[in-house]
Amino acid sequence: MDAVGVASRPWHRFYEPGVSTTPDVPAFPVHGFLRQSAQRHPAVTAMILVSTHPAFDRRFTYAHLDALSDRFAANLLRRGLQKGDRVAISLNNIPQYVIAAYGIWKAGGVVVQVNPLYRGNDLGFILKDSAPRFAVVLARFYNQFAEVLPHTAIEAVIVTRIHDFFPPLFRFLYGLTRAKKEGDVLPPEPKVIGYLEMVRGPRLSRAVEVAQDDLAVLQYTGGTTGLAKGAMLSHRNLVSNITQMRVWLTDLKEGEERILSVAPFFHVYGLTVCMNLSVAVAATNIMVLMPGFVARTTAEAAAKYRPTIFPGAPPIYLAINQLKDVEKYDLRSIRACVSGSSSLPVEVQKRFEELTGARLVEGYGLSEASPVTHANPIYGARKVGSIGVPVPLTDARIVDSERGERELGPNEVGEMIIRGPQVMQGYWNNPRETAGVLRNDWLFTGDIARMDEDGFFFIEDRKKDMVNIGGLKVFPREVEEVLYQHPKVREAAVVGVSSRVRGEMLVAHVVPQDGGDPRALKRELRDFCAARLAPYKVPRRFEIVQEIPKTVGIPKALRRVIREQEQARGEAEPEEEG
Repeated sequence: MDAVGVASRPWHRFYEPGVSTTPDVPAFPVHGFLRQSAQRHPAVTAMILVSTHPAFDRRFTYAHLDALSDRFAANLLRRGLQKGDRVAISLNNIPQYVIAAYGIWKAGGVVVQVNPLYRGNDLGFILKDSAPRFAVVLARFYNQFAEVLPHTAIEAVIVTRIHDFFPPLFRFLYGLTRAKKEGDVLPPEPKVIGYLEMVRGPRLSRAVEVAQDDLAVLQYTGGTTGLAKGAMLSHRNLVSNITQMRVWLTDLKEGEERILSVAPFFHVYGLTVCMNLSVAVAATNIMVLMPGFVARTTAEAAAKYRPTIFPGAPPIYLAINQLKDVEKYDLRSIRACVSGSSSLPVEVQKRFEELTGARLVEGYGLSEASPVTHANPIYGARKVGSIGVPVPLTDARIVDSERGERELGPNEVGEMIIRGPQVMQGYWNNPRETAGVLRNDWLFTGDIARMDEDGFFFIEDRKKDMVNIGGLKVFPREVEEVLYQHPKVREAAVVGVSSRVRGEMLVAHVVPQDGGDPRALKRELRDFCAARLAPYKVPRRFEIVQEIPKTVGIPKALRRVIREQEQARGEAEPEEEG
């Protein structure tokens, strides 16, 4: 299974002109991109923080970003940071995140990615497992850290306020009127260091020597088996994936692009495709100050700052599509979008492209691969329902899902495995889980997929989400695709729950486009599915709900939560007859 020839990579013939199958990957660490952009384009705007009022938006040039991250690095070293030490970052998309990350890398440290909404056991586990010496947190979330600090190795917490980099007048007014109410004050605790202290003083004289295979990021993920694990991403992994995305977006112009960063940086997709790709091509990184994702605020920022690239996920594009007066926003500056995290419904893709004139394509990635491994060509051939083809320097195969030892042929369904320079080194402190997913240089993704004759890949479902109904296998995703075709369906998620009669049964949760009689809609959906699916694939129960629980950050349906809810309900309620 290791011999790979040109004939076994049929996808190469679908690469767009100018996309090399073997692009040169820079032989420097991640922060080498910042040094390069600051030297070539010092006056180009590196970051814009879009605030609640246009007069208070803040801009930073590449020269300024380089200087601030230098000072952050120098202050970390003066406080005793050693090469390889971990530093946790728990921030939303604000300039402080970018400055801290590049400062940590310049100082030879490792960024530990922490979702700022984590608390309690989730937060405690990551901080204990990764053992960071320092943490960078937002003041309004400090109390969550304070609860677990006694059980960690953290020596100091660098606390930033949301308004630390507001323009002076706005910073003053916010400090007077809203800071205390919003929790944006520095806690008077001995371990607390104000963020602004870390960007003062002398610049770093010389970055710490870092090898390409040195660790750059610990990205905690449920991974392929569900338990939280730290994917170890090296500088080589990240630089490779940045390069792969840079060549895939064939018309990127260095120093001229504007990337709308809605995907959170604490998620590896936002880290690579928004934050690091921006720096690599000296683009302007547009960050919008908002609580979570707000479609209208995003549309307003896009109309004002004219982004050219907009990475995201299906629920993000869907929310913009569904703004009642979306046509009043000029979104025509957007040229290219790569969608990840879950399947991209054709209706969402078509409507967004009509609104913007952009090309919106589906891609695929996972935390263990930095994350991008597949994408549809931006301007070339694409296939409905496909995650696209492997990006340059990447191999992918379909193997039998039982043992993973037999390679399958075109259109045969099995587990997708991946090999490439973006694949992680392993899981932090977890050799057993590492051995389970990294075998003979191949990453076993846990995703059930197929490859067609042209080398385009199609995800059928997660291996763990596959449902067994009386010995027949059903993938929830194929049922969801049918539900999304119904005009009254806004969102849908399908799960399998245990059944005394069939072993397992399908339950569909549906968010309707508008109100109406739930009973009538259930009957309509059942008939709709019955006309398009084999009888055993038609959900036994439909639930009309107001929302579908999703992951924080890159929104993806939390099937586990729905499954738990339905399992409890299933024991108390009879199955509906289809």
